[in-house]
Amino acid sequence: MVPFDPILARAVERHGEAAVNNALPTVKSAEELAAVPDDRYLSLLCLRVFRAGLKHSLVDQKWPGFEAVFHGFDPAAVAAMTEEELEPLMGDTRLIRHWGKLKSVPANAAALRAISAEAGGFGRWLASFPAERTLELWDALSKRFTQLGGDSAPRFLRMAGRDTFVFSPSVEVALVEWGITDGGKGKAARAGAAAQFVEWRRTTGRPLAHLSMILAYSVPE
Repeated sequence: MVPFDPILARAVERHGEAAVNNALPTVKSAEELAAVPDDRYLSLLCLRVFRAGLKHSLVDQKWPGFEAVFHGFDPAAVAAMTEEELEPLMGDTRLIRHWGKLKSVPANAAALRAISAEAGGFGRWLASFPAERTLELWDALSKRFTQLGGDSAPRFLRMAGRDTFVFSPSVEVALVEWGITDGGKGKAARAGAAAQFVEWRRTTGRPLAHLSMILAYSVPE
C-alpha cells in the first residue's frame, strides 16, 4: 500500500494548503443522510442524469422548471406519471427536452420508492454501505436506476454528500503516477484502487471524498 503523506505534501506544494482545504467536498454523516427527504434525493439524482453530457450551469438554470413540472419530485406523484403525460413536455422550453432522460424520471422515482420502502428511507439505504462496499453501491445505483451509468453514480453520491471517491481524469492520472494502478479501468484495477482508498481512510481518518480530491490535486491539471 502507498503511504498518503507524500501525496498530501505534493498537493499542498502544488496548490497551497488553503486551496486544498477549500476544495474538499462536504461529507454527511449517516444520520444526516437519513434525515434528507426522499424527494430531495430524487431531485438530485435526476439533476445528475440531466447534467451528464451537458453544461452543468445550463441544466441548473432550468431546474426550477423541472421542480414545477415533476411535482417537486415527490416520488409517488412522479412514479405515477404516464408517457402520455410526458410527451407534451418535449415542447416545454422550461426543460431539457431529451426524451430518454425525461422518460427516466418516473422510472427512477419508482426505483427510489422501492429502495426507500426496503430500507426505511433512501438516505438510510445510502448510509448502509460501508466504505469497503463503495463499488458495490455504485453498481447497485447503476443497476437499479436508469441513465445512471458511467461515472454518474459516484457523481450523484458526491452531490448528495455520501462519502465516496471518484475516478475523475485527474484521479486516474494520479493513481498511475503514484504506482497504485497501471492505468487499467477493469474490475481488478478498480478494486485495487478502492482497496487503497479504504486503507488510506483507515490510516489517515480522512473521508474517501477528501482523499480522492487531495489525490487529484497532487498531479498537474
